[in-house]
Amino acid sequence: MLLHSKKAVMYGAGNIGRGFIGMLLSQSGYRVTFIDVAKPLVDALNQRGSYPVRILDADKHEDILVEDVDAIDGMDETVVAEAIANTDVMATAVGANILPRIAKNIALGLKLRMKRGGEPLNILICENLIDANIALMGWISEHLDETERAWMNANVGFVEASIGRMVPVQTPEMQEGDALRVCVERYGYLPVDRDAFRGELPQIRNMVPFSPFDFYIRRKLYVHNLGHAVTAFLGLYTEKAYIADAIDDPEIYIIALNAMLESAEALSLKYGVPVADILRHIQDLLVRFGNRRLGDTCLRVGADIARKLSPQDRLIGSARLCREQGIMPTFICVGAAGAVYAYLEENGIEPTDERAKETLKLLTGLNSGSVRALILRYWARFAAGASLAEIRRMAQHEKAASGHDVV
Repeated sequence: MLLHSKKAVMYGAGNIGRGFIGMLLSQSGYRVTFIDVAKPLVDALNQRGSYPVRILDADKHEDILVEDVDAIDGMDETVVAEAIANTDVMATAVGANILPRIAKNIALGLKLRMKRGGEPLNILICENLIDANIALMGWISEHLDETERAWMNANVGFVEASIGRMVPVQTPEMQEGDALRVCVERYGYLPVDRDAFRGELPQIRNMVPFSPFDFYIRRKLYVHNLGHAVTAFLGLYTEKAYIADAIDDPEIYIIALNAMLESAEALSLKYGVPVADILRHIQDLLVRFGNRRLGDTCLRVGADIARKLSPQDRLIGSARLCREQGIMPTFICVGAAGAVYAYLEENGIEPTDERAKETLKLLTGLNSGSVRALILRYWARFAAGASLAEIRRMAQHEKAASGHDVV
């Protein structure tokens, strides 16, 4: 077994934790200690000290064994704090909703680290959450006194990361009898916020420090996550099980592509990044969405609809950015309308105009304006059972009327 000299703590031993960040840390020379509350998973990692990752290409796969790993039960505060106090680098991949729940354990580890005169610590925050660094720092601060907060501010780097690798739900067929196996796509770059580090930058394989980092966070959410969500909701509407099936539908492809292009134009204007760079990223994403070996489902990608319709998330956040830059987010609104339709259906809410308006206000905060009006117009077509071809033509007409190009 390959033994590593440096230590890394990976908070979260799920698909992203094992299938992406933990693997990169191991390949960069770190002994990786996972923290998770799933005891069977923790026990299995400790028993074997390794796990397999399978990288799925369209027509082949590559197996990689991640070695020299162990795990800690996340409920054991003392052991968790000890690991954080003694690690060289740390990362989180627990999910945005779980992040505040691990703040106390991290705070205990930082207290111990400070008491022992430990070196600065950088925490790579690998979550789909805007301003995750500010949020996590705030949650941890609630468990620290004034002196401890001052030490944290000076010595702990809260480093946002943009997670681009797609990792689907692991099916029994993918695992082939090995519950620790994680199947992932090949894409493996990890953009991070260069300005957030404390002390020396850790040397991590495929890590791309970038400044200003806000562009990368918005690009991930408002291009990748946006396109994925639009594809999923339109796939659910047309009763397609898999993302690959949905993106192969020409109508869904056109709507998703145009939604991503709207956001790309807005991002280019806001951040001064050449739009051609974002277009190349979109082309790559559309090919990756079609990777059938991933087996990614519309149901998984379209889950947690309330969060995906929240004011700053992929659908409404990108639509707001478009309006700020003078762009009419016509096709983004088609995707948002599909999300509202799916939300009403999933929650057994009567699909009336009044219920759609109430839901839109509740989830998005929209109570007036052009974006709200567009979403409601498209929702009405979904509710009436219109074909995607009809909805797409309606969107193209709206887009042309707004003076913008349509692909």
